[in-house]
Parts: sequence; C-alpha cells; structure tokens
Amino acid sequence: MALREGLIFGACNPLLDISCKVEPEFLTKYNLKANSAILGDDSHLKIYEDIKKKHVSEIEYIPGGSGQNALRTASWILNYPNVATFVGCIGRDHNADIMSEKSREVGLNTAYQITDKASTGTCAVLITGEDRSLVAHLGAANCFTSDHMDRADVWEHVKKSKIIYVTGFFFTVCCESIMKLAKFALEHDRTFSINLSAPFLSQFFTDQLKAALPYVDILFGNEDEAMAFSKNILGKESTDIAAIAKEMSNMPKLNNKKRIVIITQGHDPVIMAIGDSIRQIPVQKIEHSKIVDTNGAGDAFVGGFLAQYVQDRDLEKCIDCGIWSSGLIIQRSGCTFPEKMTYQ
Repeated sequence: MALREGLIFGACNPLLDISCKVEPEFLTKYNLKANSAILGDDSHLKIYEDIKKKHVSEIEYIPGGSGQNALRTASWILNYPNVATFVGCIGRDHNADIMSEKSREVGLNTAYQITDKASTGTCAVLITGEDRSLVAHLGAANCFTSDHMDRADVWEHVKKSKIIYVTGFFFTVCCESIMKLAKFALEHDRTFSINLSAPFLSQFFTDQLKAALPYVDILFGNEDEAMAFSKNILGKESTDIAAIAKEMSNMPKLNNKKRIVIITQGHDPVIMAIGDSIRQIPVQKIEHSKIVDTNGAGDAFVGGFLAQYVQDRDLEKCIDCGIWSSGLIIQRSGCTFPEKMTYQ
C-alpha cells in the first residue's frame, strides 16, 4: 500500500518520561520492582523530589506514554508526515509543549485534548542496570473524555485510518472511547489492535478487557502480561507462553479474521499465534555492553510492527522490523531515535 496521511490511529495516555539511573535501594524505598509498570499513588509522590536531590545532573526528560512511543516509532520509520495520528489528554504547560514538539519532529500528528484541570502527566523511569521500573502519574491524561473523540475533526482521523491501536493503559481512562473505536473497526473493516501493556490491567480491568477482546484483531503483550492474562482472564495459572498465546488467539471473535497474538520475551523468541498455529521468531541478542536501558523497547517493537503492517508486508517482516526497532531503542536512552533510519 502506498503511504498516505492517517494510516494509523492511536489512543493512550501521553506522559513526559522523567528518566534517571538509581540504586536498587531506591526501588526498595518505594516498594517497586526492577522491571515493572504501575500507576503511582500517594506513597510515590516524593519520587521526583528524591531523584532531583540525588541525581539532578543525570535526569533526562523524554516524551513518553506507551501509545505515543509506538506511533512516534512508526512515524520515524515510515518517514511520511502525518502517517499516524495520536490522541490523549495533556495540560496547558511546558511539558506539553516538549511532547508536541518532539512528536512533530518525527512526523507524528497529534490531536490532543487540552485541559486546564491538571498538569501534563509524567512517568518516573527508574533505571537499575538494564531494567526499568515505571511509575506513572497520569495527571491530565486522566482527564480524557469521550466527547473529544466524538469531535468531527478527531473522528475524521479515525475514519481515515487503516489500523487502530489502543494500549491497555487507556482502559484506565476512557473505556467508552475504546469501545466506540472497536465497534467502528468491526463495522468498517479496519484492523483493531490492543496491547496488554502491564500485568495489573488484566488483574484490575478484567471486565473491560473481556468486553473489548471480541473486537481485537491483533493483540500485543510480553510474557509477564501473558501470564497475568492467563491467570485473571483465562482462569489458569500457567507459564507456557505459547499455549497461552494460542488460547488468546482462539478466544471468541466478532469477525471472521483469525486473531493474531504477538508475545515478546526480551531476548527470547517472539511468539506469534494465529488460531492453532504457533511460530517462534528468534531475537538477535544485543551485547550486554551496548544496552543503555529497556524503557520503550516494547513500544518500539509495536511501532516497528505497525510500520510494516500498514504497508501490507507479511507478518514475519512486521515482526522482524519490531525486533530491529526494539533492539535499536535499548541501545539509547528512552524512546529516542538516531538521525537516520537504516532498516531495510
């Protein structure tokens, strides 16, 4: 397919990543795990103050939010202005200006909802070795309302899209908009894709995920998210990722397309399930000395996959580009890009 504006439409929580290397004791202080993603509560409010006291010279401010990262990656790879459009809610502040500017730099079109009720959301990215612990404070992102999605100018982007991508994190904010997107995709033969995003979503947003799943054509996740899904939605304690992916793919669906399930496992093979068919695609291991941090790796994988999928490339090519993208990102700080895109 020839590239054009608006091929990809995405919705998630736009956040400014505040990234810093910390000691393991810092995670212990806030009862955090070395490789996890959570929504912060009152017990985490002093994290930013703490890192500014101890690591102010090492802090990096990087546009983030899972869905925005994925669409920034896809836009950078495709190098076609406005090939993707992203929606989410931001505040009226400097952090929002930073995100908007960085999105424009890679050609991502944004149709943000802007609120005066809260500041732009942030995410503490706490790096220990190769691992990252994410603590999100949604701020303005939590103020997204379905009437923004219903605006004629925003909905026009939905109608132009070939694939709609929603992260699991957006289930914490606006399920009404997710279901509207899902139903539109079904009725107008668009590809509807979601990401499991974090284990807590299967645990605490079980009913919402179950409601959306019959519409889902492509389901992304990692091994931890797959096991949480198995436990909380399939009702099975299992560590057999291939078997879980197969069962996910065969769950009830409202159209005749077989659901594609893609599960990443770090440097272990990517698992792809389509009905009863299971494939394991090897991942080229990155030398330990070259890894900067893993923040954004999963998002970059999705971005690489979508960049090929909208061009009607075969699924193996989509996964290959996803592996390349994630391998690139873990050699950089956060979800940032070099000047030149070298994927063939």
